[in-house]
Amino acid sequence: MIELTTILKQATNQIDRVYFHLELDGGDPVYRERVYCYELYHQMRKLWPTNTPYYINGEVDKSAHPKLEELKADHIKPDFLVHQPGDMGGNHAIIEVKTQNAKRGGVKKDLQSLSDFKNIVGYERAIYLIYGYDFEPESMTKWILKISQEVQNLASIELWYQTADSEEAYQQCVIEPIE
Repeated sequence: MIELTTILKQATNQIDRVYFHLELDGGDPVYRERVYCYELYHQMRKLWPTNTPYYINGEVDKSAHPKLEELKADHIKPDFLVHQPGDMGGNHAIIEVKTQNAKRGGVKKDLQSLSDFKNIVGYERAIYLIYGYDFEPESMTKWILKISQEVQNLASIELWYQTADSEEAYQQCVIEPIE
């Protein structure tokens, strides 16, 4: 599904400030991953082609999934899946999202989830999308690459950044396993 790259770029370009950095009454704005993800899902669905067997699903709970239970991957709850529900042969992409304020443990967990779904479950693409206003892409990339060295059976993961609301996300690099 080549269109996913285009859809992701166009959808992130439509995420307004209110969903990117949530205003608080009496406080400074905050990043709320769920708010961002719900809006990203909405924008992607608006762009989703009608002539494709693939569906996008948000935060799919995989517990009690017989095949994922067998593969020991039923504990993972991805932010987004692009797949053909009911057909393990139709697994296209897993997407995890984090804010620029992500903690080391959360990043490691996400990288492990992305790797497991690509290596064990058979997804074709693994995308890690980081968003926020105040981070330096090169420094963030170095930090994430360092953490990736701790991930068991690391898969190739596309690292994407969105550095402002109403701006397209872009692929920064591909995290590759060290051989």
